[in-house]
Amino acid sequence: MNIEFCLSILKGQYYLDIWKIHHAKKWKLYKSLTENCGWIFPFQEVCLIAPRPTKFSLDESYRLHAEAEPALEFADGFKVYAYNGVKLPEKYGQIHPQKWNPKWILTEDNAELRRVLIQGIGYNRIIEELEAIQIDSWQEYTLLRIEQNIDIEPIYLLQMTCPSTGHIHVLRVTPNMDSAKEAITWVNWGIDPEDFAVQT
Repeated sequence: MNIEFCLSILKGQYYLDIWKIHHAKKWKLYKSLTENCGWIFPFQEVCLIAPRPTKFSLDESYRLHAEAEPALEFADGFKVYAYNGVKLPEKYGQIHPQKWNPKWILTEDNAELRRVLIQGIGYNRIIEELEAIQIDSWQEYTLLRIEQNIDIEPIYLLQMTCPSTGHIHVLRVTPNMDSAKEAITWVNWGIDPEDFAVQT
């Protein structure tokens, strides 16, 4: 039973009046703890209490997330950097993802951190700064490969240039493809691009 509900909503009932007389002081202490402290670990003769964080930042999926600042911080200076729920070392967390260096991917041993770096940096910058090699092109599509060993499997990218706006879009495709047309077919769930009535 929710004690706070009983005390505030059902306060006219006799048994709650009796409860308040005997336990009101304890309840005020418990309530104060829960309102002003973080985690509480009560044991038989010892109670461990952690302070509330001074900063607590989440993304839209309620995962720890902040850019160029801690996602979690306490008054004593303890900080946690995180990007979409993945804990980052301070060397990455202090810098905004737009300023992350693609060459970090080449030296990062942790696969999860490499994935976060790739996500934050974006394939457009990776193509440009890590000198992707063109494998094939077809119409406004170009199949590229990143030569450096920066992920668990080779990185193959399909670069698409919008004919009307000139905007460039990049998608990662399954590795070891030989042609841009094959990559487009893979992106479009097995439909050959020449079978489209209208291409956009």
